[in-house]
Amino acid sequence: MNPAIALPMLLVLFAGGMIALQAPTNAMLARAGGSPVLAALISFAVGTAALLVVWLVSGSRPGTAAFAGLRWYAWIGGLYGAIYVAVAAFAAPRIGLASLITVGIAGQIAMAMWLDHVGALGLPRDPISLGRVAGATLVVVGVVLVRRG
Repeated sequence: MNPAIALPMLLVLFAGGMIALQAPTNAMLARAGGSPVLAALISFAVGTAALLVVWLVSGSRPGTAAFAGLRWYAWIGGLYGAIYVAVAAFAAPRIGLASLITVGIAGQIAMAMWLDHVGALGLPRDPISLGRVAGATLVVVGVVLVRRG
């Protein structure tokens, strides 16, 4: 494997594993607190505190001018994560972790293919192709197989 992509690939693999851990731990919070929204709030508060510590240690201090030209939608990335975390806390105990992750990945691939196709949000255009559709179809088949076990 190309060393330039080995570290990012390993980090993404690790982060994917963390997503699998996040859903059942947030489901525990949702059961205890009676709300998947409260569970997501607690999860994001802990995550925000952790990121704050890492950022403070990093020494990175951009000025406010660096953010001045951003479009409004650059500020709502956390909203997507909050929706996912709350939905996962609700859905994990109902459909199981493997189904949650595979259906979520199918949704990610569908959205990613569309964003790549149109070159949205500053991404380079990567048109939908037969090979990419076939790959996405295999993921959907995988979702069905995981669900039916």
